[in-house]
Amino acid sequence: MPSYEYKVVPAPEKARKVRGLKGPALFAHALEEVMNELGADGWQYVRADTLPQEERSGLTNKTTTYRNLLVFQREIEDDEADVAADPTPQDTPAPPALPDDDEEVTNLWQALDIEDENAPSRPEGERKRVDL
Repeated sequence: MPSYEYKVVPAPEKARKVRGLKGPALFAHALEEVMNELGADGWQYVRADTLPQEERSGLTNKTTTYRNLLVFQREIEDDEADVAADPTPQDTPAPPALPDDDEEVTNLWQALDIEDENAPSRPEGERKRVDL
């Protein structure tokens, strides 16, 4: 089964001037440019959506603005899909699980306590404080 990645871009609100085009034709040309640009990179147009976005208006007021978005997709190659499905690299070992028993946790922290040669010595039995 193929895997896809998606790209969502804002639909153009203003179009550049093009000689001989006005109104709807000018807007259609602006959409065509966006679609052709992304299509050249392998993106396939899926749909256009209008979604609400809540924005702050003044100190306490909020207004809702509707955004027009274009949705594109492209198929992910098998090796890219494997990496996207499993974001953890295989070479990285999993961190060791901490024991449930408090005494074992204390022993674990003591085992990880590495003395610095330049640090002042501590009296026997005194441990470093570690905030978790």
